[in-house]
Amino acid sequence: MRVLVTNDDGIGSPGLHALVGAIAADGHDAVIAAPAADCSGFGAAIGPLHLSGQIAFERADGLCGVDAVAVDGPPALAVLAGCLGGFGPRPGVVVSGINAGANTGRAVLHSGTVGAALTAVNFGVPAIAVSLAVDEGHHWETAAEAAACLVDWVAARPLPLALNLNVPDVGPGSVRGVTVAALEAGGVVQSVMEETREGVLEMRISGSREPSPGSDTALLAEGYVTVTALLGLHAVELSAPVARLRSVLARHVVGAAS
Repeated sequence: MRVLVTNDDGIGSPGLHALVGAIAADGHDAVIAAPAADCSGFGAAIGPLHLSGQIAFERADGLCGVDAVAVDGPPALAVLAGCLGGFGPRPGVVVSGINAGANTGRAVLHSGTVGAALTAVNFGVPAIAVSLAVDEGHHWETAAEAAACLVDWVAARPLPLALNLNVPDVGPGSVRGVTVAALEAGGVVQSVMEETREGVLEMRISGSREPSPGSDTALLAEGYVTVTALLGLHAVELSAPVARLRSVLARHVVGAAS
C-alpha cells in the first residue's frame, strides 16, 4: 500500500525517519512529503495557496531510502498536494508524525500533526497522527511500531478515520497497555496572556489541574498507548431556536436586499 508520511517538526526530524523505517519494513510503499522547516502549531493551515495556486518543494530522494520531498509550507499543504496526485499516485493512507511531544485533549485542534491527518480524511484518505510523549528516552521505535501496525487496520475501515495515537516514552516492552480514550475536555495547564511590553503579549503558565480520569491525557500519563478516532469537520443539527435564527436572518439580510 502507498503510504504518505508527513510531520510538523520538519523533514529532518528523527521521529519522521523512525516512522518511515517502520512503515517501509512492513512492506508498504512509503513516500515522504514533509515541511522543509518546523511547522508546529499550524493545525490544518495550508497558507495562501489560493493566491498563486503553486506549492514550492525540493526533492530529497534517498532520505530513509524512499522518495521524499521537502515542502515549503505546513504539513496539511503537503497532504493536500499528495492526495491530489502531486507526488505520484494518491496514497491509500496518510501517517503524520512522530511528533516530539504528546497531542492530547481538545488542543489537538491546533496541532500540525493532527491537522495533517484531518486534512487527509477531508479528502477521503484514512490517516494516523502519532505522537511520542517525549521524556528522556526518545523511544521513537515504540511509537513507530505502534503506528505502522495500524496502517492496514485503518485502511480497512468503511469510513475514513483519523486515529490520534499517543505513545509513552518507554521501550516497547514497558508499555502498560493500549486503550481507546476520549479527548481531555479542557487544558491541564492553565495559561494567561500578559502584555510584557508595548504591543507584545506573552503567554504565562498560571497553574495546572489534574487530568480527567479516563481521558487521553490521564491514560497516557499512566503509561498507556492511547487511541482516539477523529472524524474531522461535519455539520450538526441545530436545536429548537432554528425558526428564530431564520427569522433574524430573513429580516436583516433578505429584507435588506428587497
